Amino acid sequence: MDFLQSTLRVGTALLFTMVAAPVAAGDRSDPRIGEERSVYERTPDSEGPLLAIAEWLRRGEAVFTAQWTPAEGAGRPMTTGTGAPLADGSRPLTFPHNFNRISARDANGCAGCHNAPFGIAGGGGDFVTGVFVAAQRFDFATLDAGDRYPLRGSVAETGALTDLQTIGNFRATPGMFGAGFIEMLARQMTADLQAARDRLLPGNAVALSSKGVGFGTLSRAADGHWITDSVEGLPAQSTRSNGPADPPSLVVHPFHQSGSVVSLRQFTNNAFNHHHGMQPVERFGDGTDPDGDGIVDELTRADITAATLFQAALPVPVVAAARDPATRRAVARGRRLFSEIGCADCHRPTLPLDDEGWIYTEPNPYNPAGNLRPGDMPEVRMDLTSRALPGPRLRPRHGVVHVPAFTDLKLHDITSGPDDPNAEAIDINEPGGSPGFFAGNRRFLTKKLWGAANEPPYFHHGLYTTLRAATLGHAGEAQAAREAFVSLPPADQDRIVEFLKSLQVAPPGERRTRR
Repeated sequence: MDFLQSTLRVGTALLFTMVAAPVAAGDRSDPRIGEERSVYERTPDSEGPLLAIAEWLRRGEAVFTAQWTPAEGAGRPMTTGTGAPLADGSRPLTFPHNFNRISARDANGCAGCHNAPFGIAGGGGDFVTGVFVAAQRFDFATLDAGDRYPLRGSVAETGALTDLQTIGNFRATPGMFGAGFIEMLARQMTADLQAARDRLLPGNAVALSSKGVGFGTLSRAADGHWITDSVEGLPAQSTRSNGPADPPSLVVHPFHQSGSVVSLRQFTNNAFNHHHGMQPVERFGDGTDPDGDGIVDELTRADITAATLFQAALPVPVVAAARDPATRRAVARGRRLFSEIGCADCHRPTLPLDDEGWIYTEPNPYNPAGNLRPGDMPEVRMDLTSRALPGPRLRPRHGVVHVPAFTDLKLHDITSGPDDPNAEAIDINEPGGSPGFFAGNRRFLTKKLWGAANEPPYFHHGLYTTLRAATLGHAGEAQAAREAFVSLPPADQDRIVEFLKSLQVAPPGERRTRR
C-alpha cells in the first residue's frame, strides 16, 4: 500500500487495542480486559539497532498518529508544558483541568493538528489547530483577573496580569513535509559557520556565510572576547558567549517560526510533553514519574527516534503544473517577478546539499541537552533521496541535491516595529521570565514556501487567509519587496500570486517533483 494511503488508514484506525484471545465470562485475571490504550506498542530501546528503515517508519507513523490515553501516560497532572512542577501543586491538572486550549495539553496525538492537506499525518493545520507558544509555562490558563498567584492561571513572572494577547504567542501549525532535507541543510550551514568561527583569531573578524547565505560578521576583541553584534539571522541562544573560552555556538535553528528548535528530535520531545502530556525518557529520565500520573517511561528513546525518522522521511512538496497554457505562462512570469522584486533575496528558490548531506543521521550532533546526541544511541542512517521512501523525492544531480524550499533559514524582522500586529508579545529565544523574554519578538524564520499554497492559513500566527494578504503583511527588512509588489500592475501581482499557488503538497500517490 502507498505510504500516504497507509498514513490515512492509520489515522482512522481503531483507537483501542483489542484482545485477540477469548477470555471466559467473569474471568478478570487478564489485565488487558477493559483496558483503553492507543494502538501503538512501545519500541524497546534494545530493539532499535535491529530495525530496518522501513520498520522505523512504520513505527514512527504509528507513534505520530496514536491517540494517547491516561493508561499509557497521557496527561501531566503535576507538571506544566515546560516539564517544570506546577506553580500551585495543590491544583493538579486532572479533570476538569486535564485539557486547556491556551496552556495545554491540547491534543490527544500529533496528527490531531498536523493533518493538512488531504488528511496526511505530518502536514500543517487550519487556524483551529494553532497553539499558544510560551503559555505552557502556566499551570492552567484562566485569564482570571482575580487570581494573583504567579504562573497559576493569569499572572506572569513579573506579577503583571496577562490577557489572551500577552500570555503567549499564537502560532499556526507548520507542515513538516520535506523536513529531513531542511534539517540536513541546517546542519551543514552550522558546520560552515562554526568552521569560520574556529579559525578566527583574537583581534580579527570574519564574514559568516554558507550556501550563498550571509549571516553577518563575527569578531573577536584583542583579549579574545567574542563580539556578535554584527551576526545576523541567528537566534539569541546561538550568539551568546560567556567569555573567550565560551564561543557562540552559531547553530542554525531550522524549526519553529522563530527559529527556536535545532532538530526534529528536539521538536518531537518538546511537543509530546507540551501538547499530549507524554514524557520521553530521554528528557525526564528512566524510571521516573515527574508528572505524577503513576506511569513511568512513557516514551522510549526508540519511540522518539521512530517519530523523528517518520517526519524526516515525509515527502517533499512539488511545483504543480497547470493544464491551462495561460496559467502556465502566468506561473512562469510570476516566478521571474518574484525574484526581480526581491522576494527571492530571503525566500531563496533552492539551497544546495552536498557531500552526501542527504544521508540523514539520527541523532543530530547539534542537539541541546535533554535530547540524544551522537554516542547516546547507535546511529541510524537514512538516504532521503531513496525511492523506497514516500514520494515525491529529491534526487542528487552531479553530487548535489538542490532543495527548493524557498527559504534562507535565517531570522528576519519583517515588522514595522513593536506596535505592528505581526510582532509577538514573548521572545521564546530568551530565558523564560527574563527582560528579553518579555521584550517581545519581531524576528521570524523565513517561511519555507514549498507546499504553502495548499497549507493555509499564512504567517507565523495564521491570521492571513490568502497568499496575497500574507505578501502585503510584510514590513521591516521586507518593506522594499512589499513596496515593489504593490507598485506592480495588478496583472503582474496576480501572476506572482499564481506562481505561489503552484507551490503545493502533492496529493497521495504523486511521486514526482517539478520545477
